[in-house]
Amino acid sequence: MSIFEQLSSYDHEQILFCRNDDVGLRAIIAVHNTTLGPALGGCRLYDYATEADAVRDVLRLSRGMTYKAAVAGLDLGGGKSVIIGDPSMKSEAMFRAFGRHVQSLSGRYITAEDMNTSVEDMDNIRRETKWVTGSAAAHGGSGDPSPVTAWGCYHGIRACLEVIYGSPEVAGRTIAIQGVGNVGYYLAKYLHEGGASLLYADISQKRLARVVEEFGGTVLEGDEFYRANCDVLAPCAIGGIINTRTIPMIKAPIIAGGANNQLDDETRDGEALAERGITYAPDYVINAGGLINVCAELKNQSREKAMGDAAAIFNTVKRIINKAKSEGTTTIRAANKVAEERIEAVGRLKRLYV
Repeated sequence: MSIFEQLSSYDHEQILFCRNDDVGLRAIIAVHNTTLGPALGGCRLYDYATEADAVRDVLRLSRGMTYKAAVAGLDLGGGKSVIIGDPSMKSEAMFRAFGRHVQSLSGRYITAEDMNTSVEDMDNIRRETKWVTGSAAAHGGSGDPSPVTAWGCYHGIRACLEVIYGSPEVAGRTIAIQGVGNVGYYLAKYLHEGGASLLYADISQKRLARVVEEFGGTVLEGDEFYRANCDVLAPCAIGGIINTRTIPMIKAPIIAGGANNQLDDETRDGEALAERGITYAPDYVINAGGLINVCAELKNQSREKAMGDAAAIFNTVKRIINKAKSEGTTTIRAANKVAEERIEAVGRLKRLYV
């Protein structure tokens, strides 16, 4: 499939390829939809096996941001960017060069943190463009959005527990977290404080040692995560991990975590989970806290306001699950329908006044 065919299949507006050989920059910025507002989405740094993998990832992620903003009720569109390369090779110059490409879009795309990028990296981007969020407070930003993302996930998990067990309380529940980096760490913290028992999976022994020391719990190896006897699986690392290979292993009645694009194929895997009676909290619904945080930053609102808005993800997740049940469909289809209806309604309104 050609790049233009991929753009058409995901219904994107624009894709920008960026390079600067002097600083080792190879990046892609994808603008999916700007009906509701400027496209906002994080900048991911990852050593993709092929450029085709990078294109597929940025297209999927940016589409997810459109739907995330729409379901969360935000006046933002969806975009995303990826920098192709080894995270250990990043530099000030690389991010400043990337910032110049962001600036060239004149606010059509606003960037933020994502996998393997940090507050410091956003500070360097800000030296070249104002169209960046998540930089340090000293530079006018709101800092690391991970605590807010995790807070929204925590309340999304509570919503799932209420639907399945009749109570939102996490005390006495066992929850397995895959990936205990930024979001996974804070999710573990909130769940521990709520009285949950925790299981962990991560490729980093250092991160695992940290959460076990601070919150207790048990480390899982490899596919033990999928086979875990627990109430909730919470994927908080890479996408595509819920697929034809892993779904038959899953024993948990709920999947609710912070990772993007958890389903390898939305239709096939969403239906497979529904057939097995597993409740799936759509990733872009439950992990919208980070986007809510940077939206608050754009409006000069406080972190406390962002945390309060992220807690409302509880009601959004419940609404999506109940909508799926009443319409006899999957939760991902129900969430997509909510997003698409809002985008279409606002789009019609805007066309009336053009």
